[in-house]
Amino acid sequence: MVSSSPPQPKEIPSDEKCAENGPRRKAKWWYSTFHTVTAMVGAGVLSLPYAMAYLGWGPGMVVMVLSWCITLNTMWQMTQLHECVPGVRFDRYIDLGRHAFGRGLGAWIVLPQQLIVQVGCDIVYMVTGGKCLMKFMEIACSNCKPIRQSYWICIFGGLHFFLSQLPDFNSVSGVSLAAAVMSLCYSTIAWVGSLSKGRSPNVSYAYKQTSRLDSMFRIFNALGEVTFAYAGHAVALEIQATIPSTPEKPSKVPMWKGAVLAYIINAICYFPVAIIGYWAFGRDVADNVLVALERPAWLIATANLMVVVHVIGSYQVYAMPVFDILERSIVKRTSISNGPVLRLIVRSGYVAFTLFVGVTFPFFGDLLGFFGGFGFAPTSYFIISHNKAQRHPSIGRATGPHVLAVPPALLARTTRFTIAVSAIIPEQAFGLVYQLVPHHHQIIL
Repeated sequence: MVSSSPPQPKEIPSDEKCAENGPRRKAKWWYSTFHTVTAMVGAGVLSLPYAMAYLGWGPGMVVMVLSWCITLNTMWQMTQLHECVPGVRFDRYIDLGRHAFGRGLGAWIVLPQQLIVQVGCDIVYMVTGGKCLMKFMEIACSNCKPIRQSYWICIFGGLHFFLSQLPDFNSVSGVSLAAAVMSLCYSTIAWVGSLSKGRSPNVSYAYKQTSRLDSMFRIFNALGEVTFAYAGHAVALEIQATIPSTPEKPSKVPMWKGAVLAYIINAICYFPVAIIGYWAFGRDVADNVLVALERPAWLIATANLMVVVHVIGSYQVYAMPVFDILERSIVKRTSISNGPVLRLIVRSGYVAFTLFVGVTFPFFGDLLGFFGGFGFAPTSYFIISHNKAQRHPSIGRATGPHVLAVPPALLARTTRFTIAVSAIIPEQAFGLVYQLVPHHHQIIL
């Protein structure tokens, strides 16, 4: 008698040589919660009131709510696609890309964009961590001799030479949990502090009276801030790969449960900061709402330290898929075995690279909006929609599940185009472009 039960999910059979070094599937459902929170909630949450100042109450709230709903739908699609083929688990984003576009083309389409997101974020986190460490010491020890910013970045980067040796997502779960808690804490400090301070005298919610061109750039940049605040889907499949799966209880069930909780935490972090921060300071709010609080100094110092802990975890969450890609590529193409020696060389080299770029180009975060437009939008929206369309060729079935992914994708494309234009058009045509486009991707509290 032949059993009709579906086969046990397994890894894609094309990587037999690396199969024994695949992800350990021991994670609980709540692991996906704090991994997702760590990847998605960034220090950029502190700039959401500034984005609201250029969007206004109505458009700002609409954009934030739509982004939350649409990207939650995208996360649901990700969890469903992880085991969309019976007996196969797409443990990595590149595996899903190969399934959607073909083995050769899929790698060329997905991998560069995924690396833009992950490597770019790691460089920015390296710089942000160093800057927040420096700010913390300036407040906590005002009489101490100041140290150059590049040294603080090196100190922050030195920690990752050790943390990067943790083998996989399961090993960094403690670091990721601490990062998720810290993101909730400094977000709470931001909105509670704003609420305690109350509305500023003569606060105004009217749009700032600037030139039409300046307003256009700032509005697009504000839209980009809100849209990119919900990115983080490039590591969703790698997170789900750590969860065990059986025919009776597939991994999509606990993964979706954890993702929903993560989005609830995301809303708790984002919406109070954006609403209360804008309510308290109006259109004159700083691009970092904590700067407007000023006092007490110990609270600002604590928030800086919390940001440091958070970006430590975020760096590792974004770096783990890169480590996996590099190590699997070397093992597959050479006779080198995947072990501690390879891990030490590859991961230390990656940390050294991101550290070098961060020290050499501490303004790298200013370019993240440009590079992120090429990575965040496709990895969070376009590739998923394309794969859904291929799996459901009929228009009715193809359009329904993923049509909601179109508006933020177009928004991200528009923002990317706007930032790109600002980078290539001569300064004489626009005035000083650097002043037109707000540069607050690197958060200094």
